[in-house]
Amino acid sequence: MTFSDINIRDPFVLTDNGKYYLYGTRGAEAWVGGSGFDVYVSSDLENWSEPHEIFRKSENFWADRNFWAPEVHKYKDKYYLLASFKSDDRCRGTQILIADSPLGPFIEHSDGPVTPEDWECLDGTLYVDKNGSPYMVFCHEWTQVHDGQMCALKLSDDLSRAEGEAFVLFSASQPSWSRKGHDHYVTDGPFMYRTQSGRLLMIWSSFTDEGYCEAISYSDNGEITGNWLHEDELLFKKDGGHGMLFNSYDGELNFIFHTPNENPLERPCIRLVEEKRDTLCVK
Repeated sequence: MTFSDINIRDPFVLTDNGKYYLYGTRGAEAWVGGSGFDVYVSSDLENWSEPHEIFRKSENFWADRNFWAPEVHKYKDKYYLLASFKSDDRCRGTQILIADSPLGPFIEHSDGPVTPEDWECLDGTLYVDKNGSPYMVFCHEWTQVHDGQMCALKLSDDLSRAEGEAFVLFSASQPSWSRKGHDHYVTDGPFMYRTQSGRLLMIWSSFTDEGYCEAISYSDNGEITGNWLHEDELLFKKDGGHGMLFNSYDGELNFIFHTPNENPLERPCIRLVEEKRDTLCVK
């Protein structure tokens, strides 16, 4: 398979054991129901395996829709899947699953979502600070707060629960390029990246006059708790986003995202990026 054959949103790549593992929201289930997640495996970023199911909801699983944005992180010799889910009687939230392999099978690790119970949340990503403390960075959704918020909360060392209260990093309306869609501003898909000099960046998605985009923000003190500021220049300007960064085995820094932002046309796309002036740009 090639990217043109893979209909997923919110692509995420894990590099492990000389392979690339690609996860994402199933395009066919993005807006109708939800049953599970898959992985595609490659050794060259061009040719991919058929989908291998890594998680399927059980009969008593709490959620029945919006199975969104799976990310798999290797942490202390285990593999942790962070993904968003929703049901009629519970707010959308990010739950953490666990497995012994990037191929799964993944089982529930946290007791339901670790995001606040009464918040509509999505797109949790794992961030481990310089002291080894784990955090989840996530979006408090515009559907509830209108001006979407980027938030964080500290996780327990075993990633099974939240420790302490969630706190707001910034709001979607703050960047100079941000544009209102109807009566709201959107935050989507955070991913954390530290530059060679130690500057802490976040790439994330929202909307401009040209459509869905990928933005860059940064902490003024290099910590998750710093004051977050926003680059005027976007990483990707038009009709693509919810991306992440990974280093390929040949040493290149890759930005993977989905484009166009239209179901069922969305496909993964990769661009090479580089650090310049302590920020990121597409090569």
